Amino acid sequence: MSKRMDLNCDMGESFGVYKYGADEEIIAEITSANIACGWHAGDPNVMNHTIELCKRNSVSAGAHPGFPDLVGFGRRNMNIAPKDVRNDVIYQLGALQGFAKSHGVPLQHVKAHGNLYNMAAKDQAMAAAIAEAVATVDSSLILVGLSGSLLCLEGKAAGLKVAQEVFADRGYRRDGSLVPRGEPGAMIHSPEEAAKRMIQLMEKGFLFANDGSALELEAHTICMHGDTPGAASYAKAIRMQLEQMGVEIVTMSEVIR
Repeated sequence: MSKRMDLNCDMGESFGVYKYGADEEIIAEITSANIACGWHAGDPNVMNHTIELCKRNSVSAGAHPGFPDLVGFGRRNMNIAPKDVRNDVIYQLGALQGFAKSHGVPLQHVKAHGNLYNMAAKDQAMAAAIAEAVATVDSSLILVGLSGSLLCLEGKAAGLKVAQEVFADRGYRRDGSLVPRGEPGAMIHSPEEAAKRMIQLMEKGFLFANDGSALELEAHTICMHGDTPGAASYAKAIRMQLEQMGVEIVTMSEVIR
């Protein structure tokens, strides 16, 4: 098997004195980082540090905007008008751009966080608002969305390059959505099982949903969460098995020309 694939991880989600995620350890295993922009997590010092971390490790940086929900970590649904979603994304993207520019680091992509991401996968107005925000700020940025989702469709409609994303450590429903956290089968705790699923997807173009049905998905980038126990060893195991199968691990911009 010969194929290129990007590995991404959410980063910069610490806040003040509170440390969250294994950023320093997992950075060596990924090619793209989604950096929190201060609304669901992160703060100016953390954003600055994470950009520096990406630069030192030659990892491509991207913005990870979320709902204004520090208490809920951006994982709660919020009733926000599309125009407000647009402005919220522009605001957060602009904040991270400032830190990136101060270090001479170009931003590569934008990936929404948590329930902003999940809602935009199914809500066309919200998806269009995010796509418009990204296109307005910098149309060269890649928009990351759940594979096959409305967010990917709206990104293409806005003229953006789109990265179809799949999750190594999450279970899927037959409609292509993720099994909600807290439900049985939501998380895949074995890195061997996660790698097996990703290899099957790349070889055969599908993986199995939680009901046993075959789910066809396109994949440009694989998300590996850095906030789960043993995240760094989990990511290392997946990368190693992918490379052993002949997969070339490259940054998102090299997968999507």
